[in-house]
Amino acid sequence: MAAMRTRRWRIWSAAVSVAALLLAAGCTGDKGGPPVTASSPPPAVSTEDTLVFAMGQIRILDPALSPDAESLRVTRQVLETLVQAEPGGAVAGPGLAETFSVDGTGTVWTFRLKQGVTFHDGTALDAAAVCANFDRWHRLPAALQAGDISAAWQAVFGGFAKNASSRLGASLFKSCTARDPATAEIALTRASSRFPAAFTLPSFAISSPKALREQAADKPVGGSRYPAYGNKPVGTGPYRFVSWDKAARKVELEAFDGYHGPAAKVQHLIFQTVEAGLRKQALLDGKIDGYDLVAVEDRKALAEQGFHVLTRPAFNTLYLGINQRGNPALAKPEVRQAIAYAVDRQRLVTEAFPDGAKLALNFHPELLPGWNPDVAAYPHDPAKAKELLAAAGYGSGLKLRFHYPRNVTRPYLPDPKKIFELLAADLRAAGIEVEGVELRWTPDYLNAVAKGTAHDLHLYGVTGNYGEAYDFMGQLFAAPNAEFGVTDADLFARLKAVDGIGDPVQRRPLYEQLNARLLESLPAVPLVHGPDALVLDKNLTGITPSPLTDEDFAAALFT
Repeated sequence: MAAMRTRRWRIWSAAVSVAALLLAAGCTGDKGGPPVTASSPPPAVSTEDTLVFAMGQIRILDPALSPDAESLRVTRQVLETLVQAEPGGAVAGPGLAETFSVDGTGTVWTFRLKQGVTFHDGTALDAAAVCANFDRWHRLPAALQAGDISAAWQAVFGGFAKNASSRLGASLFKSCTARDPATAEIALTRASSRFPAAFTLPSFAISSPKALREQAADKPVGGSRYPAYGNKPVGTGPYRFVSWDKAARKVELEAFDGYHGPAAKVQHLIFQTVEAGLRKQALLDGKIDGYDLVAVEDRKALAEQGFHVLTRPAFNTLYLGINQRGNPALAKPEVRQAIAYAVDRQRLVTEAFPDGAKLALNFHPELLPGWNPDVAAYPHDPAKAKELLAAAGYGSGLKLRFHYPRNVTRPYLPDPKKIFELLAADLRAAGIEVEGVELRWTPDYLNAVAKGTAHDLHLYGVTGNYGEAYDFMGQLFAAPNAEFGVTDADLFARLKAVDGIGDPVQRRPLYEQLNARLLESLPAVPLVHGPDALVLDKNLTGITPSPLTDEDFAAALFT
């Protein structure tokens, strides 16, 4: 898979540079390693007590040091977070903490822990264990402060107790205090919109302090960049770690008898690396029970054969970017509104996306608090678009350079050329002549969009890291961005203000106002929320697709 400059930090894909880590969005290409060979075939399923799920290459099983989705898919089953996204959604709810709250300053979060929870090594979960984990992350040594190792901590909390690089600023984390065995208190240096949703990130799952000590979790071993703990995680989840056969490229887990929640229904869970192009046939042959990132062209056929194709709620937004700096015409609100009226977003949903796609009214999906149904909707209206162009002084037409990428697919951009062609036809029908500029995704397209010096219009997308509206809007519009050429000081100030509010209840109406504001000013036109999908065997049920790829395999059941 090619490296890319996208907006979700690369928690969800393969290793990349720190710059990409802090700007990455979901990847839909193969996340795995080399092809499966005769020496490492995927194991056949012999009993209903074993579930085999095909996936890409695993890098490290310490979630705090895992920058890729495939490793975190495994650790999600073994370790748990204080706060957990609701099943099938993204809103934060109870996890290892049965309740959580923030004080009036928005800087102190208090977690009341579940009682009777034990780690897989038999030690008890308590507030001291929680603080041991947060203090560990805050004090990571220089060797583990690389951007592709501790990406999540840096993206959420910033720096460390002692920064090894000048690129790292002051840490948002101040302290963790065990008020009593069941109460952990995390203090921040300022209020932030990142919480409580960021606490759901699998990189902040709680490990056994005993295991961390015994495995020297902060000391890389030999020539490796990672400590030994990354080979044998110990958590509180429904499955415990059994083995990682690196030659056969598989991880085996087994149900944890002492789990504090509903017991796993399938005793053995195997995650097997299988090249993307071989996964469908492996499923048809009965060698695996499921896989992720099902190709759009395979979904209908698999469903018709009786396989369970599970479409995830879309957690991204494709948008039509408008560069106000590059063309004076685009600095006029009437022209940007004309573009919004010209494009037929519903036709995009119907003709260019798989089932489960939704027309985007806001820049973030409807499942997040703050989504506003009452924004300017811009229904497809070529006549209205022509009126607005005439009012702006372009009644005789307008010519724009429209950049789009090639050789890339994403859940929000399944077929860039087709999407471009549909939009270009809409714009031409409204009197806007389009010159298409197709560029190789990396580095040409990404560089062109980032610099904002050549394009008028472009296709791009934003994918959320966790369930907070600011994570979408802030990534795009919190500061001057050459991609859009926006110099809206009032918008920047409003986003800064909402980011400084610690109480999520107080943030919600401000997000609704910001959504309305963005759809009035139109720095870009939100187009579509595009889904991805996983597939399970015909006799396997119980898994709820998650927008955050947070599927609970303990709920899986063979029927």
